[in-house]
Amino acid sequence: MAKKKFYVVWQGHKEGIFSNWNACKKSISNYPQAQYKSFLTKEEAIKAFDGVYADYVGKKTSKPKLSAAELQKIGDPNLYSIAVDAASSGNPGKMEYRGVDTQTKKQLFHQGPFEQGTNNIGEFLALVHGLAYLKKHNSDRLLYTDSRIAMGWVRQKKCKTKLSLNAKNKTVFDLVARAENWLKANTYTTIIVKWETKAWGEIPADFGRK
Repeated sequence: MAKKKFYVVWQGHKEGIFSNWNACKKSISNYPQAQYKSFLTKEEAIKAFDGVYADYVGKKTSKPKLSAAELQKIGDPNLYSIAVDAASSGNPGKMEYRGVDTQTKKQLFHQGPFEQGTNNIGEFLALVHGLAYLKKHNSDRLLYTDSRIAMGWVRQKKCKTKLSLNAKNKTVFDLVARAENWLKANTYTTIIVKWETKAWGEIPADFGRK
């Protein structure tokens, strides 16, 4: 029996996430330069849809388990750090984020839930909140995130979400504007590191909803 797939259409007659190929095909048929890709899980599809097509072209949706040599090369996580993560029930849906001490799992900050947010926005806000938190406490700890998209948005000092502003998510967009302004107005020495989920398991700040 074939595994169920989820299809993301970034550019087509109808954009969105489709749970079957026929619906996806209808959206992209005869559409010039359609942008779409399949994913093995709904969670992957949700994250991808809030990102950009270029980030996923040619990328595999799943990776084989790491070899002993690869695990040795990656090593162990640096426990002198904090970790951030976000969770969203739907895309968009109720979104929240938090930061924790990587070693003790003690929660350092938590925001939400907010109406009509997305996981990628939450990951971005969590990362900026983490940077502000460490700067405020004059800490030289590392900052872990499992979101490459959020890392890219922070580098660009811009949350590049496809979500549109409406009455329900105004609070979310106010937070996004505040985060973008913080990045433009502040410098920081914090090193942001990608959490190696394949080697270390879920990031300590994970909400455990997968």
